[in-house]
Amino acid sequence: MTRYGRSPWIDGFPKSRLPDHERQRGPLLTDVVIIGGGLTGCATAYAFATAGVKVVLVEADRIGRGSSGASFGWIGDAPGPSFQRVEQAVGLRAARRAWQTWRRGALDFAALLRRLNIKCDLETKSTLRVARTTEEAQQLRREIKTRREAGVDVALMTASQARQESGTDAVAAIRTRDGATIDPYRAALGLAAAAAARGALLFERSPAKKVTFSARFVDVVTAGGTIRGSRVVIATGRPTALFKALVRHFWFRSTYFALTEPIPAKMRRTLGASSRVLLDSTDPAHHIRWVDEDRLLVAGADGPSVVERLREKTIVQRTGQLMYELSVLHPDISGLAPSYGWEAGYGRTGDGLPYIGPHRNFPRHLFAFGCGSHAVTDAYLASRLLLRHYQDEVEAADEVFGFTTNRL
Repeated sequence: MTRYGRSPWIDGFPKSRLPDHERQRGPLLTDVVIIGGGLTGCATAYAFATAGVKVVLVEADRIGRGSSGASFGWIGDAPGPSFQRVEQAVGLRAARRAWQTWRRGALDFAALLRRLNIKCDLETKSTLRVARTTEEAQQLRREIKTRREAGVDVALMTASQARQESGTDAVAAIRTRDGATIDPYRAALGLAAAAAARGALLFERSPAKKVTFSARFVDVVTAGGTIRGSRVVIATGRPTALFKALVRHFWFRSTYFALTEPIPAKMRRTLGASSRVLLDSTDPAHHIRWVDEDRLLVAGADGPSVVERLREKTIVQRTGQLMYELSVLHPDISGLAPSYGWEAGYGRTGDGLPYIGPHRNFPRHLFAFGCGSHAVTDAYLASRLLLRHYQDEVEAADEVFGFTTNRL
């Protein structure tokens, strides 16, 4: 029986081990208030607390149970859009910096999870972006040429290598080697625990109702009280009702997921290497990875976010669509049933890169919005960039992710 509208990462976590943080009550004074308890908020709380900054994090629901706990669980080593698209939008130098920063962030994120000994099924995985038609192969070769001319490392696989590793009828493929996969819910809980161990205060079921600021302070008003700090970090992934003026910079979209039932061992041998994440060259692309070594997870069928009354019907329809499209890529699984089907919302920006940093119209605010790459790498990148902004130690490469004039 298919479980619709539920994340397997959250469903699979033992209820007896679920942490329970209290609601925020009364007045509090701190250095930084973080709104949002997903991977970005928890990673940022850990980064700030480790740097000796007093941090209070407030989450409207439960930590990790929003888009983070419903995500693909992939630490991708390159941004989601093509290098060509980003170069056209922000220029060659900025695009090169974005790719270099993203790759370093993927490696550092995985290293942090290992160092903290967070049990989140972390596995190093290469990434294959495959082309299945002559036209797609030509586009892939143009992408390789553009990256190489920019000094960005990329490897082109032969058709036989691509077919063997992907288990598809690929005619060409790009491979990068510095990615990883995780259980994103366990990763969020682990980072939250690490932040708390460093002194961060975490509150659940404490939605921010209002944010006001003055020349010296920012006040975050919750249902239970007011938290005053010198800065507020908005780590909600996309603008909420508190920041309606920023909504126009984003397209509100959803991606859909289908997780298969366990696949028999004989069939698994025909489906490509388990040590990779597979992306095809369709638009929107399918993202495919193994879970527990015997189930395939496919993400895709992206589209505009639907109203709540249509959400359940849309999830059922898109789950069926994804299972069909997965069987087109891997015909041997035709007829296999999905065990889970669900969705996660995100805010897409014009150039495909997230907005991380301050905005001129919101003094004492720092934002982390808008990653549509299906990767969670941006959560770690945001934690480091936001800390540098807070400490006035911004690097030149950080500008490509900011609310700069050429991006707005």
